[in-house]
This record gives sequence, structure tokens and C-alpha cells, in this order.
Amino acid sequence: MSIVLLLVFVIAFAKANAQGTDLFRAEYTYFPQRDSDNSFRRFRTFANVPLKVAEGSYIVPFFEYRNVEYLVRDDFGSTEFGSDRYESFELSLGYTFPMEKNWRFGSRAGVLAASNFDKARAQSDDYFLTASVYFIKNEKKRDDGGKPWQLVLGVQYSTTAGRPFPLPYVNYYRELNDKWSFTLGAPKMNLKYRFNDKNSMQLYARLDGFYANIQGDEPTSLGIAEDVSMTVAMFGPGYQYNFTKHISAYVYAGYTFINDIRLRDDNGDDVVTLNDTNTFYSRIGLKFKI
Repeated sequence: MSIVLLLVFVIAFAKANAQGTDLFRAEYTYFPQRDSDNSFRRFRTFANVPLKVAEGSYIVPFFEYRNVEYLVRDDFGSTEFGSDRYESFELSLGYTFPMEKNWRFGSRAGVLAASNFDKARAQSDDYFLTASVYFIKNEKKRDDGGKPWQLVLGVQYSTTAGRPFPLPYVNYYRELNDKWSFTLGAPKMNLKYRFNDKNSMQLYARLDGFYANIQGDEPTSLGIAEDVSMTVAMFGPGYQYNFTKHISAYVYAGYTFINDIRLRDDNGDDVVTLNDTNTFYSRIGLKFKI
């Protein structure tokens, strides 16, 4: 369980920085639950809007929307769990500026509302704070003939994991040659092969998940469930097609090796395990990047 909790933390702080070069993204995720009548579907879209304030410096308004449909059809005996749909809205503001020796500073702070919204309006328990600070060393355009690489070091505070304290972030990217590159870190690591300017494939391992408040709470024989959380880790192949330099479509398939979906009480302790059986995973999307 301590490993799963750590993965929840990683998801919570890494998502704010993972797609720093994407200006817009829309994607659909689906994976059934093996040996179960439950299933998970999610639509996600977000937009970054860089606004130049000085040479190399930008403020970046950010908005993200997620619509999660987690269909629960299994009989758990201890609960009449009826919340199938969750939504989240995040609004934040970032700021970034260049530093010496190809370093760049970035920060972001905002508010997230995540809930089943059964009572229509957001309540106090639906709101969570997010904040991050990070430093990027960008050596992707080198004049000395060395291999391009990038390092991201940072820290984020987020209450979405239910443990409000700062958490570290590390991500390292390196190109091996014109065809091969790799990324180490979280929430994703991969080994990518680029066929040409249009087509590329990769083997990946990544984390995914969601966290939301349950309005009205859910009484069970084991306690009161006040939120629902999902932590998923999977691996598999991915494919990306570039329509232009900035517009791409992608598809991922895979199989989970952690599939942890639970109802939790106000202290973050488990109340009901909805599913922990590994299963097939798929994701398809479209993005516009710098």
C-alpha cells in the first residue's frame, strides 16, 4: 500500500508539468475492468495560453476539464455505490522566465474542483489547491555536437492526493541519435523510435488516475466514504502521427500492472476496494504543441 500511495503522490504533482510544451490537448481514455462488470471512461481537454510579458518571459493561464465515467456494476455487499460520473475543473496561472546557462524557471498556482457534483453546486470539500515550482535545463539545441537532452527538477504542493506537503519532481530526456530517444522519470518513461517526421512509435510505462470528492458521502458497512481515487500504472506500445510540426494524433494501448480504485474516508484510509485487478488500457487523442 505504501507503493500505491507514493504513486498517487507522483500523479498529483507531475500532471501539472508533464505536458509543458502542449498548448492544447483533447483525449479519450477507456479501459474495462477484467473479471468485472465495471468500466472506466474519461474525456480530458486542457489549454495553455502563453502571454509574453518580456523577452523570453511569459505568464501562462491554464484551464483543464475532465469528465470521468466510472461505471460500477459489481455487487460489493457493503455499499450501494451509485456515483458513476465525476467532473473536474482546474484553473491556474503560470509564470516562466529564462535564466543563465540554458536554465529556465517556471511556476504555477491554481484551484481545482473535482467531485460527482450530485448537488449541482460545488461545495467546500470539492476544492483543492495546486502549486508548483520547477527548473528546466534545456540542451535540446546544442552547437557542440553533443546529444540533445533536457532535465526538469521541481517541487509541487497539492491537496489532491490527500497529503498536503511539498513533493519532488524529476524528469530526464535524452536523444541517442536521429531515430532513438528516451525519457526517465514520472509520470511517464519511454523509449521512442522515429521513423520519419510524420511517424513515431514508443514503448512506455506511465501513471494515470483521478481523485474526486463524493458529495453527500457514501455510507458503507466499513465506514463513510468521502472520496474516490484511482491509481493506475501501465506499460505498452504507443504510436504518434504528426499532421504538421505542431499538430499530432496519438494512440496508446497497454496493460496495467497496478489498478487501484478505492473509496476512502476523510483521513484518506481505505473503506472499499472497487477494483484491483489488472486489465487492458487504451487512450487516443489530438494535441497542438509548440
